[in-house]
Amino acid sequence: MATLLHNGTIVNEGEEFLGSILIEKDCITEIFRGNVPEKILTTSELIPCEGKLIIPGVIDDQVHFREPGLTHKGSIETESKAAIAGGVTTFMDMPNVAPQTTTIADLEHKLAIASQSAYANYAFYFGATNTNFDQLQALDKKLVCGIKVFMGSSTGNMLVDDEQTLRKIFSEKDIPIAIHSEDEATIKANLAKYVAQYGDNIPFDCHPQIRSNKACFLSSQKAVALAKQCDTRLHILHITTAEEMELLTNANLSDKRITAEVCVHHLWFTDADYAEKGAFIKCNPAVKSQKDRDALRKALVEGKIDIIATDHAPHTIDEKLRPYTKSASGMPLVQHSLLVMLELYKQGVVTLPLIVQKMCHNPALLFGIQQRGFLRKGYKADIAVVDLQGTTMVNKDTIAYKCGWSPLEGQLFSSKIDKTFVNGVCVLANGKISENRMAQQVTFNH
Repeated sequence: MATLLHNGTIVNEGEEFLGSILIEKDCITEIFRGNVPEKILTTSELIPCEGKLIIPGVIDDQVHFREPGLTHKGSIETESKAAIAGGVTTFMDMPNVAPQTTTIADLEHKLAIASQSAYANYAFYFGATNTNFDQLQALDKKLVCGIKVFMGSSTGNMLVDDEQTLRKIFSEKDIPIAIHSEDEATIKANLAKYVAQYGDNIPFDCHPQIRSNKACFLSSQKAVALAKQCDTRLHILHITTAEEMELLTNANLSDKRITAEVCVHHLWFTDADYAEKGAFIKCNPAVKSQKDRDALRKALVEGKIDIIATDHAPHTIDEKLRPYTKSASGMPLVQHSLLVMLELYKQGVVTLPLIVQKMCHNPALLFGIQQRGFLRKGYKADIAVVDLQGTTMVNKDTIAYKCGWSPLEGQLFSSKIDKTFVNGVCVLANGKISENRMAQQVTFNH
């Protein structure tokens, strides 16, 4: 039997209108504006959506689901469940696991794990190193979302610092090169100064001085210059500083060779929050000043920033609550990213069509995802139904992450994820996650 999402406010491709969506098997077969034919009403399973939003499922282009090798923090199963609890129907997972996803065999191993355990649609980045260019060249690039390059140290030992190798990677024309952009030399020099003063117990509010604006700008500036020389399809991940905005343009996405992503925590928190949150908002790149946050929000609205994501990176509480130099960087966010953005909508920072553009449409367009990211006839039925009148309290009882904590604990959001559909099947309703695994592997038109 077909399923009809009936009489909701559809937000899609810059429009908001009252309508209904017909789902058959795993696809959208019709979108109705206003009234629905009587025959459809009487032959479909009706899901009332009055007073609710119907949007495409969120595509998160940067997560760390920790499998294989780091499953004490999270797993593809646990974190993809958290994703669908947050209206996220597709995720792109990073390569810094154990073993790192830097060989074709390791990529195939991750795909096999996800095929058995993922609750949301899945794709993986392939990690670049100083020594694996032969593997990169042998890839079937339709099976990976992009090549991940660390141009600054982060979790895992994947720093690419050989200039010749970097230029060869940037010369790959037919796939996005996604970078973590912080200058290693600047960070090391800053850290040495603070260790000399504090030892291991550096105050956490020093984190944005150690992983500084300068470190981010120098690295991004270098990457952009190299990308222009090599005509690279460059994607700068988790951009954080006002200075970096001068490296970006607000051209149409289809005309850009250099794009950028911002993460929800950099749109939400500022360095003033270290006083309360401490280690729990320690991440790389760092949460920075209100000036930087304001610049990110402005650039998002103006079109300089193309995608909103999470950099979801769970760690155990014990790993976070260590002295600064030993405290793990990263935080879990995939369950609450859409709620954060809906809160910013209610504060007047962004519009609903912009949220859908940056969290659903643009990831599909930028990476060349087939049949997802839009509410269109013939597209996969990945859909989130949102109640703007509902509420969501973030606490231990509602957190779905394996690590059991969130930097947003204690936050009452004034919206609720009502339902999530993955490939036509309702996998979240009434706050309960279905045990049906409907996830599919995402493929790409690079």
